[in-house]
Amino acid sequence: MLSLGFVGTGWIGRNRMEAMLATGEAEAVAICDPNPEMVASARELAPRAAMVRSLEDLLARDLDGVVIATPSALHAEQCIRAFESGAAVFCQKPLGRHAAEVQAVLDAARAADRLLGVDLSYRHTAAMQAIRDRVGSGQLGQVFAADLTFHNAYGPQSGWFWDPKLSGGGCLIDLGVHLVDMLLWVFDFPEVLDARGTLLRDGRPARPDEVENYATAELRLANGVEARIACSWNLNAGSDAVIDASFYGTAGGAAMRNENGSFFDFSAELFHGQNREQLTSSPDDWGGRAAVEWVRKLAARERFEGSTVGLLETARVLDRLYEAVSEAVKSADVAAS
Repeated sequence: MLSLGFVGTGWIGRNRMEAMLATGEAEAVAICDPNPEMVASARELAPRAAMVRSLEDLLARDLDGVVIATPSALHAEQCIRAFESGAAVFCQKPLGRHAAEVQAVLDAARAADRLLGVDLSYRHTAAMQAIRDRVGSGQLGQVFAADLTFHNAYGPQSGWFWDPKLSGGGCLIDLGVHLVDMLLWVFDFPEVLDARGTLLRDGRPARPDEVENYATAELRLANGVEARIACSWNLNAGSDAVIDASFYGTAGGAAMRNENGSFFDFSAELFHGQNREQLTSSPDDWGGRAAVEWVRKLAARERFEGSTVGLLETARVLDRLYEAVSEAVKSADVAAS
């Protein structure tokens, strides 16, 4: 039985804890969260776990793994400290606020030779798995275009999301990280030749001291794919969410879409001209699959080589988009002056 420590037990942290404990291969030994209400909810899932006050207290318990679901600004440091203690890590996305933090975590994981998992959960939907299989098998022919969207009619409730120093960015790093990851993962992480983006806050260009709540990007991949990405918070979207990942090739197309505005129900279809074929549909209990995969790899004693792939590639793309927009804003300010 694996001994796990949980740092951060908000909704997502508790959900992943429940999925991990349900495997029967892991137990919660220690829980750390400054919010008493969150601790009380976590205690319902793991009544025998010790409630500790700090990460140091948690790491002192000689754990097999640490599960991190805290604000983004804490991820890199907490991951590194966990690896230095000898534990494996499962962390919420984004792994770091920028590529330098992601690189530092990867270096620590490699040095400790411990498993690193990141909750890039949309890879694990039946819909995206089906699309990746069709792309890889050549059923779409030469894929040349992709459109990926994640519009959220709501916005983050926690204040740290709106502070760029704590979050690293707005909807692009929060939701766009999934879109960039899905895009690159489908093609086994090809080189990104060009990246351009637009970041808006309430319909105007976002300032350097604030985060965006609407973002678009255009990416040109080395495999010939031209991709467009759009994501947002608090959009007048007509439903709770609009989530779509569409891929178009010379012999066919395929798309994953959320059903009836749901955050959780997805279907996938294969396209041939004006005809479509259903590949998958809901229900599909995908939310905890990345967490479960990490537990099973850890139980099998997998080490760094079994870690989530493509983390640095995605972080570098996000960095390029933020940097490109920042440079464009500076140039516009110079021109205006």
